[in-house]
Amino acid sequence: MLQKMLEKDRKRLKRKVHIRKKISGTPERPRMTVTKSNRRIAVQIIDDTKGHTLVSASTLEKELRGIKANVAGAAQLGEVMGKRLLEKNIKSVVFDRNGYLYHGLIKALADGTRKAGVQF
Repeated sequence: MLQKMLEKDRKRLKRKVHIRKKISGTPERPRMTVTKSNRRIAVQIIDDTKGHTLVSASTLEKELRGIKANVAGAAQLGEVMGKRLLEKNIKSVVFDRNGYLYHGLIKALADGTRKAGVQF
């Protein structure tokens, strides 16, 4: 059982490295990266030229603690992230799925962000 979990994580990290070779965030179009666990979802907007996080949203934040780590919660977090991006005058981002498959939570989060008006 443990070996299977380690293998699954190793494959995800391999996909992550392969994706990150091609994707990079700029000041005009920063990188939107997603991290998820069974309990939490976190999103960061990163300018890779400076190495700074511009905007972030997480289910650990006090006002977002009611959001669960399911598809509906991911869509809700995506909309919150979209609003924060538009407040910072960021209209387009590069989406970094962080090695996760574009399915379920990741897809719902991306769709929620698009629904708020951000392009990627």
